[in-house]
Amino acid sequence: MSEWTGQVAFITGGVSGLGLGIAKACSDAGMRLALSWRNEAYRAEAAAWFAANGREEPLWVKLDVLDRARFAAAADEVEAHFGAVHVLVNNAGVSVFGDTAEASHADYDWIMGVNFGGVVNGIVAFLPKLKAAHGKRHVTNVASMAAYLSGPQAGIYTASKFAVRGLTESLRYNLVPHGIGCSLVCPALIATNAWDSAFRRPEEFAGSGFGEVDRAALTQFGTAFRAGMDPHEAGRRIVAGMAEDRGLIFTHPEFAEDFKAIYEDSLAALPQEEAPPERLEIERLRREANKAALAGKVISIDDLT
Repeated sequence: MSEWTGQVAFITGGVSGLGLGIAKACSDAGMRLALSWRNEAYRAEAAAWFAANGREEPLWVKLDVLDRARFAAAADEVEAHFGAVHVLVNNAGVSVFGDTAEASHADYDWIMGVNFGGVVNGIVAFLPKLKAAHGKRHVTNVASMAAYLSGPQAGIYTASKFAVRGLTESLRYNLVPHGIGCSLVCPALIATNAWDSAFRRPEEFAGSGFGEVDRAALTQFGTAFRAGMDPHEAGRRIVAGMAEDRGLIFTHPEFAEDFKAIYEDSLAALPQEEAPPERLEIERLRREANKAALAGKVISIDDLT
């Protein structure tokens, strides 16, 4: 019996792609599931997997992660159905590419709204439920390797994932006193259709500065995803990281060269001079406060000076 057996997990975008892979892995671990969905065909395919594998049918929660009122209602719905909520997985996102120098407000509003705002909405709606529950509990925010690696075609997407990274790393400190784990997940290439988000752009975010979608070019780009990791395998790695209460979960091993370059470039960018004692003391206090937070202390602004 797993330590997760009987715990209730809510997963956004849990009926396709990586979200479904995480849902399958959570089910493997004995969790009971509530999965958000928007596309009926994806929901039906997911339902067929659970039925074929003899698993408990999830609670299907129709949800647009931009809809705060619906998110709050969904949290109440999941709690009312299961009696408690123990795990929140903020997975839903869009992958949209284009020249950031040409981006419109609509591009920012859509991509940042879903990828970062959707995580925020999940946290605000579900954290009170997790705090009220008992036993093993966890918040998992799915970002991307783009939370560390930027490039010329994914500026807003990258900004959204950097934002999820910063939020999650900070939130982890705040959840320790409540006995709630918190993980940032940064997957790389997964064998999904995540590349085709631009084909499903909502009408309210029309007017992209990126111009008309080049269907042929985007479809060709999508062929790269065939080399991606199986979503269920990625889900298993994520659930294993949650079980170990890892603050950072990488699913793919192929980035040592990138992290070495980030480390070396960061050190090289630091001024080669001695910092004054007063500033060194402030940074010492910050580091000590962070360590104390991870040990369970509630940190206030008074601990930083």
